[in-house]
This record gives sequence, C-alpha cells and structure tokens, in this order.
Amino acid sequence: MKLAKLRAPFAAVMVFSALVTICAALATPPARAEEVASVNTNFHITGSDRVVVEAYDDPAVEGVTCYVSRARTGGIKGTLGIAEDPTEASIACRQVGPIRFAGGPLKQQADVFTERMSLIFKTLHVVRVVDTKRNTLVYLTYSDRVTTGSAKNSVTAVPMPAGTTIPVK
Repeated sequence: MKLAKLRAPFAAVMVFSALVTICAALATPPARAEEVASVNTNFHITGSDRVVVEAYDDPAVEGVTCYVSRARTGGIKGTLGIAEDPTEASIACRQVGPIRFAGGPLKQQADVFTERMSLIFKTLHVVRVVDTKRNTLVYLTYSDRVTTGSAKNSVTAVPMPAGTTIPVK
C-alpha cells in the first residue's frame, strides 16, 4: 500500500517532466545545422560511432557562425534515432562576414540553438551572452536532461570589430 502511494507521485513527476521537455522542444525552433565533417571513432557493422562538426549560423547576428563538435552514437539505436548521444561538446564561434544584427537588439542572454541528443530527455544548448563591457558575444554550449544535467560545457567568444556596438534590450 505505501509503495503504491509513493509510485503515483513519482510517475506523475516523470510524466510532467516529459511533457515540459516536449513542449519546450516544440516551442524552440529546431537548430539548422550544416554538417561540415565527421570522423569515425568506433566501428559497428550497423553504423559507426563518430564525432561530427556542425556549423550553426547565429540567426540574430549575421556574420557569426558557431562550429560545434560532438559525439554521435552509431549502431542500430543511432540509425533509428533512439540512441542517447554523449554529453560532451566543444564550440568555436567566429566572425565569417560583416556583422549585422538582423532582428534588432539582442537579449542579454538567449538560448540560440537547441538540438535533441536523445529521443526525449537530453538536449544540446548553445547560449549567447552579451558582454557589453568588452563589446563581445560569448557563446556557451552545454547539455541538459529532464532528471539530471551535465556540467560538461565549452565556451567561446567573438569580439566585435572596431566601430560595431552590440545593441542590447
């Protein structure tokens, strides 16, 4: 009897957490990554594990591209899209053209890209932070999970060219 009473609240929390994650994924536009390269790290007959490098153009800052490298799980689960990719990721953002702020002033901190790393529970984030004192855009990548996040992260910065000031809300 007591065990059944404990299971009901736990199940409700898990269902609620899953619904919140699904709603957040639907509300956030999908990341538009362009795979630049990949290398195989562990051979499987059904599809190798690999490290991929993807390019993400910042949708609010024309002229800035972020390159994210991360592990992708192969095998049957990876092929079917149900594998949980590892949480490690590395990021390098660079000025690749003239800087223009497409959508007007930027938020001080904003989730710029998100991409699922598992069927439901794990998401890769790239967050843009405006360092107004140094006139620099700072990009942070990390992953989160419904039940537990990961402290593994990577950071990079793009200083603005002389004469360019970052508009902030």
